[in-house]
Amino acid sequence: MKNDKSFLIFFPVLLLAGTVFLFQGCNKIPDRSHPNVVIIFIDDQGYGDIGPNGAIDYETPNIDKLAAEGMRFTNFYAAQAVCSASRAGLLTGCYPNRIGISGALMPWSKIGISDKEMTIAQLLKQKGYVTGMVGKWHLGWQKRFLPLQHGFDDYLGLPYSNDMWPVDFDGKPITKNSSRPWKSKYPPLPVIDGNKKVGEIRTLDDQGKLTTMYTKRAVKFIDQHHNKPFFLYVAHSMVHVPLGVSDKFKGKSKQGLFGDVMMEVDWSVGEIMKALDKYHLRDNTLVIYTSDNGPWLNFGNHAGSTGGLREGKGTSWEGGQREPCIMRWPGVIPEGTICNKLSSTIDILPTLATITGAKLPDHKIDGVNILPLMKGIPNANPRNVFYYYYRRNSLEAIRKGHWKLVLPHKYRSYEGVLPGHDGFPGPTKTDSTGLALYNLRRDPGERYNVIEQHPDVVEDIMKEVEKARKDLGDDLTGQPGENRRKPGKIEDNSTV
Repeated sequence: MKNDKSFLIFFPVLLLAGTVFLFQGCNKIPDRSHPNVVIIFIDDQGYGDIGPNGAIDYETPNIDKLAAEGMRFTNFYAAQAVCSASRAGLLTGCYPNRIGISGALMPWSKIGISDKEMTIAQLLKQKGYVTGMVGKWHLGWQKRFLPLQHGFDDYLGLPYSNDMWPVDFDGKPITKNSSRPWKSKYPPLPVIDGNKKVGEIRTLDDQGKLTTMYTKRAVKFIDQHHNKPFFLYVAHSMVHVPLGVSDKFKGKSKQGLFGDVMMEVDWSVGEIMKALDKYHLRDNTLVIYTSDNGPWLNFGNHAGSTGGLREGKGTSWEGGQREPCIMRWPGVIPEGTICNKLSSTIDILPTLATITGAKLPDHKIDGVNILPLMKGIPNANPRNVFYYYYRRNSLEAIRKGHWKLVLPHKYRSYEGVLPGHDGFPGPTKTDSTGLALYNLRRDPGERYNVIEQHPDVVEDIMKEVEKARKDLGDDLTGQPGENRRKPGKIEDNSTV
C-alpha cells in the first residue's frame, strides 16, 4: 500500500512533466536566423488591386489577412516596369540594366540571366536551404538559363509570358489576317518541369488551369521539404492577359473575369498559408507578396487598377512601378503595421543575406538591407534614392526622399484614349515629358510639376542623376556607364 501511495503522489508529477515537454515541443522557439522564405510574385497587378489598397467588387480575404498579420509597404517599387527586367532585379538585387536584362525576352531571344550572377536561390543554398519555384520564369528559355541552372532545386512553370503564343485575343489561332500576325510564328506555350518540356498551353481553357497547377506544386514542395529551411518562389502568370480562371472561380466576382482571377490568386495565397499551418511553420516563415509591374491599362476591364497613380505598365510613372507589397513574419515584423519608407524588390536579396548570414556576391549589387524597416525600427531609412530606368538603358527619373525628378523622355501613354474590352486591347499613344519635379508626399498621382518652386531640390537630385549616369550609363544622353555587366548569351536556339 505504501508503494501504491507513492505512485499516486508521483504520477501527477510525471503527468505535469510530460505536459510541459509536449507544450515546449509544440511551441519550439523558431530559429530566426534561418526562416523559411516564400515570395509570391503576381504579374501585371496594380497598386490598387488588393483589398487593403482599395480593390472593389471582389474579395481578397487571404491577402487581407496577410496585411493584418504583417506589414503593408506603401512606397515599394518593382525594379523596372516590365516583365523580364523586373524579375531579374528581384532575383539578383540589381537594377536589371546593370546585368544586361531589359524589356520582356521573346521566345526567340538568345540571351538570359548570366551564369555569373547570384540569385536569391543561390544565396540561400549557402545556408543549406532547399529551393523551389513555380510559375513564370522569363529570364531565358534555353536550358542554360532555366531555374535549375540558377540555384533552384525544383521548377514547374512557363519559361516566358502567357501571351507569347500563337493564339489571338478571342482564343482563335493567329493567322496572317489576325490582329497580331507576327505571333503566328510563336510556338505553343511550353510547360517545363525541371529542365524538360512536359506539356503545352494551347487554349484559353488551358490558361485557366495555370493558377491551380502552380498552387498544387507549391503545396507539394512544402509537403516534401517542411523539415528543413526552404525558399519557395511562386511567380503567377496571372493577372497578365490573356486572363484565365478555373471553373471554381468563374463568375464569382462582381467585377467580371479580372475579379474572378484575383479571387483565385487570393485562394492560392490561402492554400500556401494552409500548407505552412499544416506543419506549424507560419511563425518561422517570411512571406512576401508583391507584383512585377503595374497594370496593362489599355486592356480595360481585363486590366487592374493603379489606385490613382499615373499611367501603368511599361512606364516610369508611379502607376508603372509602385506596387502593392505585404510582408509577414511573426515575432519580427509587427502585425497590422504600415511602412511608408522607400524600398524595392532589389532590396530583398541583401535583406535575406543579413537575416541568414549568407555571403553577398563579390560583384556590385544595388539593393540595401531593409530589415530595420521590417522590424518597424523608428527613423530607419536604409534607402533614400531610387533609379527609374526603362527600355535598354534609359534613365527616365530618380526619386530622392519624397521628391521625384522626371527626366526628359518619350513614353507610352494610356491617358486620353479609350481602353479595350473583354480581352481586346485599346490603343496607346506616344507622349513626352520635359524635366519635371513632383512631390510624391502631396501628389502621388504626379499631376503638379513644381520644378519652378524648388530649384534647390532639382540641383540636389541632379547630382544623383550624374552619379547614376556615370555608374550605369544612360541611352538618352549617350553615356555608356562604367559598371554594367553582360547577360548570358547562347548561339544554340533549339527548344527545350
